[in-house]
Amino acid sequence: MMHRKTAQALAVVALATLPMLASAQLTANVALTSNYKFRGQDQDTGRTRAFKPAIQGGFDYAFGESGWYVGNWNSSVNWLSGNSIESDLYGGYKFTAGGVNWDVGALTYIYPGAKGANTTELYGAGSFGPLTLKYSHTISKDYFGWAGEDAGSGYKGRNTGYLNLAFAQEVAPSLTLKAAVGYTRFNGGIKDNVPGIPNYVDYALGVSYDFGSGVALYGGVQGANKKDFYGFVNKARGIVTLSKTL
Repeated sequence: MMHRKTAQALAVVALATLPMLASAQLTANVALTSNYKFRGQDQDTGRTRAFKPAIQGGFDYAFGESGWYVGNWNSSVNWLSGNSIESDLYGGYKFTAGGVNWDVGALTYIYPGAKGANTTELYGAGSFGPLTLKYSHTISKDYFGWAGEDAGSGYKGRNTGYLNLAFAQEVAPSLTLKAAVGYTRFNGGIKDNVPGIPNYVDYALGVSYDFGSGVALYGGVQGANKKDFYGFVNKARGIVTLSKTL
């Protein structure tokens, strides 16, 4: 009897979600970049030269006009032993209130073969005109391997925060100027685990050209300060990315 009731309940839920699924929108994307930087830091530390190509791609699934969405994004990386790919899973809700476009959700960064780098964040963003302000807050014990919780250090990465202000404005037909500045603030656990580790600022400036049919080309410069601590991974680099939305 319990199994029958469970099946009936699942059937009701499935029927209720059919209209939402029917109006869902699936898009995919693929890109090739000359260097993948994340928050100003190179994601390929195996080579010191500027050209460190990465292939990237994923998909987004929007549930019609409900505002809900889920997605996945992946990139080749080379900064962890036993790992060569980053796989992100995320989901959230978009809505408009007070003339601002809001986006709230959760994102998990997964590094197969190096679980100590796995990180989960909650995020919230508000967009007004060409400006977007976004804050990401770590809720996992580990933070990209800095905390060492998985290795048994006892130090946690939870409550590390990242604030980013981005600007995007079309300045000519099909040509968009993009700029961003971000700030990473490590929690006390990471600072105890890695004495002297500094909070830092990252930046990006570039232009994107839309060729139509989902094809775009981006060229710019990305980097971060505190290079005396982080080394060449925070060095400013020219970035060229060719992307295609399917």
